[in-house]
Amino acid sequence: MAVYTEVDTDALATFVGDYDIGEVVSYEGIVEGAENSNYLLRTDQGPFILTLYEKRVDPTDLPYFLKLMHHLSESGVKCPVPVAARDGEALRTLAGRPAAIITFVHGAWPRHITPNHCAGAGRALAGMHGSGKTFAENRPNALSVEGWRPLFDSVSDQANKVAVDLSTEIARELDHLETTWPQSLPTGVIHGDLFPDNVFFLEDDCSGIIDFYFACTDLLAYDLAVCLNAWCFEDDNTLNLTKARHLFVGYQEVRPLSDDEKIMMPLLARGAAMRFLLTRLFDWVNTPEDAPVKPKDPKEYLQKLRIHQSVTDRGAYGLS
Repeated sequence: MAVYTEVDTDALATFVGDYDIGEVVSYEGIVEGAENSNYLLRTDQGPFILTLYEKRVDPTDLPYFLKLMHHLSESGVKCPVPVAARDGEALRTLAGRPAAIITFVHGAWPRHITPNHCAGAGRALAGMHGSGKTFAENRPNALSVEGWRPLFDSVSDQANKVAVDLSTEIARELDHLETTWPQSLPTGVIHGDLFPDNVFFLEDDCSGIIDFYFACTDLLAYDLAVCLNAWCFEDDNTLNLTKARHLFVGYQEVRPLSDDEKIMMPLLARGAAMRFLLTRLFDWVNTPEDAPVKPKDPKEYLQKLRIHQSVTDRGAYGLS
């Protein structure tokens, strides 16, 4: 259950009364997701998403995320947009939490991922990267290569409880990533978390991308490597070459990769796998047993990392 903060009916009615979106008809918690409390809010004018930002989100980052969504939407990216109240402010407070009402994106995320879905995700990501070029604000990526070692240090003494000699394996990989990580590839606004549940489709057409709360400034090709890990592996953690090829083809229909970005893709894929291995390991170690959301298994990304370590050429991903 991904609703950490319950909202009282009367408090919600008062909150919504500050907007020009009609009167509340119904609201219900959305069980998917792990970072914030989300509600499907229905008024007599239609559906919206109500988000209460929980403690893991830095409130000082919220204006960046909300401004980014506005910018991307105005640039033609299909994504939700924060709704401003009558005072012009989109970020307000509800039940003791920073809160915002966001427009509703129709569609659903794909439970069974096909190569066509991968191509659509690639095109959507490239479109976002293109539109992000004109976004003036900058937010450093706290979960990029400079942040991996401190994150690991905070859980290194518990890592071997997840897998044999995992602490040594991660430390060795971090040594490699820190000394070889590319410094001169194209940068810009990245989504940072474009998993399948953050991309909606109507049949085979992408209807929108959501959840920009890891967005930041970083290597654009790294963002694509995150998608490679999230979209192109099967349940047994084997790489599906057809899906990978479609992801890259779809992306390059909108934004062609440079030769350097292609060459670096195996390394970027290792880094993307390391990022999610570490954050999942952190959650695995620190989430109480009675928490409302069960932490995801870090071993999934350990297996993906090991596969990428064996890749020496971009052709292994279907990237010509």
